[in-house]
Amino acid sequence: MALRYAKRFDGVTGSAIRDIFKLLKNPEIISFAGGNPANSALEADVISQLAQEVLAQNGVQLLQYGQTEGYAPLRESAAEFFRHNGVEVRPDELLPVTGSQQALDLICKALLDPGDAMLVESPTFLGALQTFKLYQADLHPVETDEDGVIPESLEEQIRAHHPKLVYLIPTFQNPTGRTLSLERRKAVAKLLERYEDVVIIEDDPYRDLRYAGQALPAIKAFDTTGRVLYCNSFSKIISPGLRVAAVACTEPTLLRKLVIGKQSTDVHSPNLNQAIVDAYLRKGILMDHIEKISKSYGQQMGKMQQMLATFPESVRYTKPDGGIFLWVELPESVNATTLLSAATEMGVAYIPGTHFYCEPDTHHNTMRLNFSNASLDNIEKGMNKLKALFEKNGL
Repeated sequence: MALRYAKRFDGVTGSAIRDIFKLLKNPEIISFAGGNPANSALEADVISQLAQEVLAQNGVQLLQYGQTEGYAPLRESAAEFFRHNGVEVRPDELLPVTGSQQALDLICKALLDPGDAMLVESPTFLGALQTFKLYQADLHPVETDEDGVIPESLEEQIRAHHPKLVYLIPTFQNPTGRTLSLERRKAVAKLLERYEDVVIIEDDPYRDLRYAGQALPAIKAFDTTGRVLYCNSFSKIISPGLRVAAVACTEPTLLRKLVIGKQSTDVHSPNLNQAIVDAYLRKGILMDHIEKISKSYGQQMGKMQQMLATFPESVRYTKPDGGIFLWVELPESVNATTLLSAATEMGVAYIPGTHFYCEPDTHHNTMRLNFSNASLDNIEKGMNKLKALFEKNGL
């Protein structure tokens, strides 16, 4: 059948994470591949009770069509929640969306034409890369180190490529787990005062999963231009299945374009899901829940780092203060991409690091490991399997 597909799909493959999930139907496989919260962190009983409460109180409205701009009570409670991140935003400057992935899609829809330049951290979240490629952005990597994106490199790339958008994950970055330092956050925000046609997407879904160290204010807290779009999600701290997130936009014209773009995408995010998250926030139980899951996640991260410490010294890995990922760099002689199939046959899975770079077919000696959805015993078993596999193949 000679179907004529849209050119935006040229060279764009499916999500590596979603493709690997197909391999994980076997419950015997220990998965470090996803970005799932622990099943024990998903409070089905609490969500069920909240759903019944909001339906009993306001069921007809929740089951009817809603405003594209979002469920008004959630805009209020989420705006209050954002303030503890240093983000001062009014409810009418906040747009609830169907997961942070939709926020990225709407921002690209509003700002990108095919061929427009865009800057991304190297490496960065593969789901974001997929979205940017579908909008046919001309992607350019920005150098990073242990303290996150390097502002001097960012400015150099802005001068060289004149991008419309810059995409950053400043806290417990996906995939590396690294955190942008306070001084760099200020420096990045300051760049917008010199480059007046650049918009920064600040994607911050992991910031509350902190197990050590001091919380840092968002880049948005230092924004004087209105051109930092701050995205946060309730997926990792309440439920990914509810698909509730929000984007803070203090530039009115841009916010209106995001709303118009959402109208043609899904009309509005599900009212019931928004109301459940709003009730969760208003009952004041979220911070206690975060504290509880963070204790467990901190132990899981420590266990995975403990196991990585038994690998040869040539293996380097990140040591974050939070989040749900560790980033591993193997010697050049070890190809984590080609070894994935052997790993799954041994009963363990990960995401090869090559998928997190905008440059194709590079960095095959890297991988991302997720610890939040694996027990301490499975972390030990799975890491021992990976160690044995890599030692047989050049480690």
